[in-house]
Amino acid sequence: MQLHDVWFVLIAVLWIGYFFLEGFDFGIGVLTKLLARDRREKRVLINTIGPVWDGNEVWLLTAGGATFAAFPEWYATLFSGFYLPLLIILVCLIVRGVAFEYRHKRPEDRWQTNWEHAIFWASLIPAFLWGVAFANIVRGVKIDQHKEYVGTFLDLLNGYALLGGLVTLSLFTFHGAVFASLKTVGDIRDRARRLATRLGVLTAVLALVFLLWTQFSRGDGTSLIAMVIAVMALVAAVGCNMRGREGWSFALSGITIAATVAMLFLTLFPNVMPSSLNDGWNLTVTNASSSPYTLKIMTWCAAVATPVVLLYQGWTYWVFRKRIGTQHIVDAH
Repeated sequence: MQLHDVWFVLIAVLWIGYFFLEGFDFGIGVLTKLLARDRREKRVLINTIGPVWDGNEVWLLTAGGATFAAFPEWYATLFSGFYLPLLIILVCLIVRGVAFEYRHKRPEDRWQTNWEHAIFWASLIPAFLWGVAFANIVRGVKIDQHKEYVGTFLDLLNGYALLGGLVTLSLFTFHGAVFASLKTVGDIRDRARRLATRLGVLTAVLALVFLLWTQFSRGDGTSLIAMVIAVMALVAAVGCNMRGREGWSFALSGITIAATVAMLFLTLFPNVMPSSLNDGWNLTVTNASSSPYTLKIMTWCAAVATPVVLLYQGWTYWVFRKRIGTQHIVDAH
């Protein structure tokens, strides 16, 4: 295995980590409207991710930076062709971060309500658009012989991509509901578990259709294995949730996300961005990668920095591992 293949795998791992962690962040944001009955319960949900949401976004920055350094042609084509949806995602992430910090700064009901709306929409929209983006990467987009995207924004809104967006939105919301039941106590925990069951059934239907579509279009034996793991883990996650085994359910929903993302990358390899115009114009791990020397330096840096990042982020989750409920929320002054 050459270094450009190694970095393709590492970038896939970074996206798996991002969607696993940021997935329940997005889910919690959506659940502030679907699950919380009052402002106190919204504060409970937001507090479950309060200590960790910004750390989770580090995985996105690392994935983007690794793509830029290891596969500059892929990065250039992706960020120019998908400029509008990626810009919308970026704006949503900025607004969501500001909303988390500013929501409680003033006591007026209108002020807090507006920021709560921002949290909901700035969580829902990226959860949907990430699925649209990755589905289009797998499906293939209009790339010409100069490695440039020549399509339009409307070309990205095809049936397969929209289904991919619905899958990520429902899967992240299910992931967030399971996380909410894992991190809360009392009535909100019971309602989160019941909602997670309904969301899990919906997600299983959407995911099965999407994964089968992907497998029949571009899959092979290895992607089939990943698909089976994703489906089985999702079904098991719903079953564990129904029996009140929140820890197992959360781990299995995470495996579902990991296997789904792995399947998408397996269907891509050795391409990184297929062309729908001509297979000869595909961006591959070979023609889109940096020089071997650059990849070698990156590998040494990653070998030193990655364990440190994993250790401090794991320590953060350990420190803030306890459940919370409405009784832990102090009345606002």
